[in-house]
Amino acid sequence: MKNWKESNDTLKATFEFDDFVQAFGFMTQVAITAQSQNHHPTWTNTYNKVEFELSTHDAGDVVTEKDRKLAESINEIFDKMS
Repeated sequence: MKNWKESNDTLKATFEFDDFVQAFGFMTQVAITAQSQNHHPTWTNTYNKVEFELSTHDAGDVVTEKDRKLAESINEIFDKMS
């Protein structure tokens, strides 16, 4: 899966943007998608970078299909903004 690496039972990715406003807009779109999937990421934002760590808490903090689905959705949002 492009942009993502699996490490220590977590999917991780960093997305970089032109500026803070574009990064925040991306986060807003991801928040709406995450809510609709009922799967909420651990993430941080510093200026133009958004970093994610995905795992499924209900499954014992391991990577599941829920994480892969959200990661693909995040990729789609990023691709539309690029």
